[in-house]
Amino acid sequence: MPELSLELVSFLFAIALLAGMIDTLAGGGGLLTLPALIVSGLPPLSALATNKLQASMGTATATYMMLKHQHVTWQQIRPLMLTAFIGSAIGTLIIQFLDTQFLSWLIPVVLFVIAVYFVLAKAPHEPDRPHKVSDNTYRRFVLPLIGAYDGMFGPGTGSFFSLAGVSLKGQGLLKTTATAKTLNFATNIASLIVFIFAGHIAWLLGAVMMLGQVIGAWLGSHFLFRVNPTHLRYLVALMCLAMLAKTLLS
Repeated sequence: MPELSLELVSFLFAIALLAGMIDTLAGGGGLLTLPALIVSGLPPLSALATNKLQASMGTATATYMMLKHQHVTWQQIRPLMLTAFIGSAIGTLIIQFLDTQFLSWLIPVVLFVIAVYFVLAKAPHEPDRPHKVSDNTYRRFVLPLIGAYDGMFGPGTGSFFSLAGVSLKGQGLLKTTATAKTLNFATNIASLIVFIFAGHIAWLLGAVMMLGQVIGAWLGSHFLFRVNPTHLRYLVALMCLAMLAKTLLS
């Protein structure tokens, strides 16, 4: 646990606020929050755990809004959330047994790859062909695999769920985005539960970042139609790479 200071708390609050806003507008806030926690001096497992705590606030709010406005129904998403939940729990259990020195270089590598993907990948569009996999395959294999990734690392998970919904299930953009938010909530909660029992969460820092997430999400909802999401994706990747460079140099 790093020594608390006004500078550290202010830095993490600001990063979480920006991440909450960016997540609302374009997705990818985890590319900022996880490197920020690592740069702050948290051990790798503690950084992953605390990141899950603050991320759960954003996905919980998004899931509530999706259900409230009936973009998805509980009957539709319940079996999907269950398999994603299980996959995430398994992934989080696996990460507990990896050597922390191994994680110290593995996490920056994974974040670098995801940042590059975030810049190069195109946003999902409306489907122009039927789905490629059956409902059972999608539910039993695709979602648990993405969930396991979220349990082990996390950043970019929402984009992966959206990409899978469009490319494998042939879902429309609104449908796949709404579904992705609920699935991401399930994977965040599963991972968070495991991390709570493992005792890796830095609660005070997580609480500060949760507050930043809420304010950022509120701001993002008010700027939703005024900002170019593509420019935000580039900003996310650039800031992520800058923080990773600082981590590697230190």
